[in-house]
Amino acid sequence: MNRCNKSVVNPLCNGCNGLTIKHGLVHCRQRYRCKNCKRTQMGLYKNNACSLFINNKIVNYIKEGCGIRSIARLLQISTSTVLRRIKDIANCIKKPLMRSGRIFEVDELRTYIGNKNKECWVIYALDKETGQVADLKVGRRTKTNVKRVIDTLLIAKCKQIYTDGLGLYQQILPTTIHKVKRYGTNKIERKNLSLRTHLKRLNRRSICYSKKAVMLEACLKIYFWYDGCQFALP
Repeated sequence: MNRCNKSVVNPLCNGCNGLTIKHGLVHCRQRYRCKNCKRTQMGLYKNNACSLFINNKIVNYIKEGCGIRSIARLLQISTSTVLRRIKDIANCIKKPLMRSGRIFEVDELRTYIGNKNKECWVIYALDKETGQVADLKVGRRTKTNVKRVIDTLLIAKCKQIYTDGLGLYQQILPTTIHKVKRYGTNKIERKNLSLRTHLKRLNRRSICYSKKAVMLEACLKIYFWYDGCQFALP
């Protein structure tokens, strides 16, 4: 009897999308090796944390207001894996380039770190025309932290900077570009509302808050600057 030969298509490499070849068995499961980068991978993973596009799913759940434990339950992975992946994704994200001659709005958003007695502020700048966040700083509302965000805008040779009536801005900003005007910070105030709605750790009147400033800054980087690019699995 003639047997029908069924060709099995090998999966593409998770790292470089190159062609793979069979590379032995591990616990009765097929392993593959990339011809280009020599990286090995399994054809079928038992651990959900190793599955493809897991980083994209974590990002989507963060933007939809899910907490760390909620993401772990939905993806059926451990909370430590979720925390580690969030840090890895944030470290791969770079701030967008700024053009000169732009108009910005700067404001602060209050939250907590560790417990409700430890206040923390998110200081960030927003492009008035495009709505793109230019820079951010997580920490206390001090002159040093505010100046770090302002210096980034001054280096980019911004045209004008709109702020509220906080006295720190008057000490740092040149009077020629500093504007304190009614409705001048409408866009960034609306952005504050979106942040409190979309990020679980910034919700008002809840028990949800960040335990560490590093995680808060990582989630903000993902929310502001994640552009949907694919990250290679570790």
